[in-house]
Amino acid sequence: MSKCRSCGEPAVIDLARHNANFCAEHFLQLCRRQLRKAIDEFEMFDENDRILVAVSGGKDSLALWDMLIDEGFRADGLYIGLGIGDYSDASGVVTRAFAEQRGLTLHEVDLREAHGIDVPTAAYRSGRAPCSACGLTKRHLFDAVASEYGYDVLATGHNLDDEAAVLFGNTLRWDVEYLRRQAPVLPSRDGFGKKVKPLVRLTEREMAAWCILRGIDYIVEECPMAIGNRHLGYKTALNAIEETSPGSKASFYLGFLERMRPVIEQAVAHDPAVPCPSCGSPTGRSGEICAFCRLVASTSESEPVPVRMLLGKQARNVFDAQWGTSNDR
Repeated sequence: MSKCRSCGEPAVIDLARHNANFCAEHFLQLCRRQLRKAIDEFEMFDENDRILVAVSGGKDSLALWDMLIDEGFRADGLYIGLGIGDYSDASGVVTRAFAEQRGLTLHEVDLREAHGIDVPTAAYRSGRAPCSACGLTKRHLFDAVASEYGYDVLATGHNLDDEAAVLFGNTLRWDVEYLRRQAPVLPSRDGFGKKVKPLVRLTEREMAAWCILRGIDYIVEECPMAIGNRHLGYKTALNAIEETSPGSKASFYLGFLERMRPVIEQAVAHDPAVPCPSCGSPTGRSGEICAFCRLVASTSESEPVPVRMLLGKQARNVFDAQWGTSNDR
């Protein structure tokens, strides 16, 4: 049986990128150190800030919320009901249970109740890719809720695997504009709070282990609308590299941040922001309503579209196996 590097007790996890095994206590300590290092290195927030954590019911966002509370930060949650069939229903149940069991404050927004749309319908009627419609919607609502309740910081559960995959994709396409803005911190501006990603030094596997050791229930399945997404393919490719060269993902992403930080900070500082005449969100387009308001205007009168309608054959097979063929929502 492998032994913990720190204390010699039986290990519960091996971390090849650290070339070490850890018992439960010292693994949790490692995660806390990596969280604190990211927060301090990128000056994300301190104990005086009010933090709103975007929670989806998945391991990363729930682990982040748990870690922040565990570290003594003032953190509340935000759950957005996106209308993605049984997946959204199950995610909401898990998120509410997490908050209720710990006596935490959870804000909720139901997209259809608040704006007359849901992600599958918005994607289908607008011609946007589902993940694009989802991302656009969440970014808008994150800003709106954080501003409404006066939070200083909006934190999301993007982890090292997520950020390395995005960087990999942007590099393959040499998407310079996105590369110049890929940062773990977006500063506050125009009345909207700072956005941060405190888990950028921790992996998906480490967050899953955190949840198991802390007794946190979470949604295991991927969002059905993400099946076949290029982002997942980039993760698979990077995992193959990581298998033969442990630490490659961390070196790739964190090395990029270290070398590109001055360029990123300059790009973000000069990013134009013009308020949407309809909702006030920053748009970058003078006199034009923002993309979210255009999405709502073009799809809010539409009848709901079943999730399966947007999926290809392979994705439908995966969806049916997870959620059942009778799910027409």
